[in-house]
Amino acid sequence: MLPDMEELINTVEGWFGQNPIYDGLISSALLLVFAGLFFFAIRLAISRGIRRLIRKTETHWDDALYDAGFFYRLTLVVPILVVRQGLDFIPHLPESAYSLLARIVMALAIVVAVQVAIALLNAAGTIYRTTAGASRHSIKGYLQIGQILVVGVGVVLTLAVLMDRSPLVFLGGMGAMTAVLMLVFKDTILGFVASVQIATNDMLRVGDWIEMPSAGADGDVLDIALYTAKVQNWDKTITTIPTYMLIQESFRNWRGM
Repeated sequence: MLPDMEELINTVEGWFGQNPIYDGLISSALLLVFAGLFFFAIRLAISRGIRRLIRKTETHWDDALYDAGFFYRLTLVVPILVVRQGLDFIPHLPESAYSLLARIVMALAIVVAVQVAIALLNAAGTIYRTTAGASRHSIKGYLQIGQILVVGVGVVLTLAVLMDRSPLVFLGGMGAMTAVLMLVFKDTILGFVASVQIATNDMLRVGDWIEMPSAGADGDVLDIALYTAKVQNWDKTITTIPTYMLIQESFRNWRGM
């Protein structure tokens, strides 16, 4: 029985020696399975352990992080690290394939970092809405600008890693496309400038009663975002006003009344 098993092992080893590509494919599949098991184990621990621990605390910032998906997105780092470290142990892996896979893994790490940063910004917005200053000044526009910047930086870094180029190359190319970018992000730029002026001059707050005949708005301000402000009219209809219109056209604020 034992000699047959030894002969089978020698046959398998000889076959893998003659076909090294299959040895690398099987090792890669096992690495992915191992990374997936790590990922699901940690996610299960978060869904059961960390969630119970967070619900028992009296602080609110950890609840905001959990509800924003911060911890779930952070678990994606684990399989990426496992795969990155496991690439060094895959046999018969060509140098070109190793370099390509390493760049792909690094690009995925950047994407995860962007998702984690966006979750942090969302959690910051949730925490701020529980403070007393939220009724006077809205930071939703600033958070949206932050998300746009994070995504922009993530896209540049991801392309630079995948193409094995310096990020400065892409930034230099974007300089030549400034006019196009300003045209594409015109509403974003106008909305950001309007949000700054509205917050600085205390022109509008969530809960204010405003009247803007040109936009058909006459009611309470529900939300002030980067692009739009929502007003619930006296008849319960919702009017959406572009944020930049609030500084370009006149409106009446009945707050003092």
